[in-house]
Amino acid sequence: MTTLTVNIENKKSEKAVKAVLDALGLNYEVASNLKAKERTPNRAEQELYKRLNDSFEQINLHQKGKIELRDAKDFLDEL
Repeated sequence: MTTLTVNIENKKSEKAVKAVLDALGLNYEVASNLKAKERTPNRAEQELYKRLNDSFEQINLHQKGKIELRDAKDFLDEL
């Protein structure tokens, strides 16, 4: 088993992350009031955050019916 710790300051993002974890059928635990490391995220961490945030935004737009996501088969065929 792998443990992943994610520090989320935004309640809206927290809901999106929980929705993704639920959709993937993953178990998770929520702990409040944990002190995050007081350091500036490095470039790789910032890029990962940006990509995940963009992905969650696309999921939200898809769930609202505003955009259509590509089929996994179409994506793999493109590779």
